[in-house]
Amino acid sequence: MDRHEKKRLRDYIGEHLNIFGTRLTDDEAMFLGNFLDEYDKTYRGRVVRPRPRTRNGWGSDGKYTYRETFTYTFTDDVGIREDYEYQDDDGLRRTSTKVIKDARGILNWFREHHEART
Repeated sequence: MDRHEKKRLRDYIGEHLNIFGTRLTDDEAMFLGNFLDEYDKTYRGRVVRPRPRTRNGWGSDGKYTYRETFTYTFTDDVGIREDYEYQDDDGLRRTSTKVIKDARGILNWFREHHEART
């Protein structure tokens, strides 16, 4: 890919995702370009629910069990919303939400969740 083609591709990616300070390889730029081209048809509204994780931990009261659940939703605007839920056997429950809208975050998400690629 020549530098003019890569610049056009970076400009296109930058219209949809935050690329400030992000260095992209040619392969990463092409992946994000394809991701953006296919977003409406393939990703928008899609929900990915990996299997919940149940683990044991240790605290001042001894051993406890907790469960973590992640739900990923491809938003209407280009991005991935991550909903996280934590619940332990004492009834403590926490939730949080974050939205991934930067190029590096999207690339990292697909590296971790390769099963979500189409």
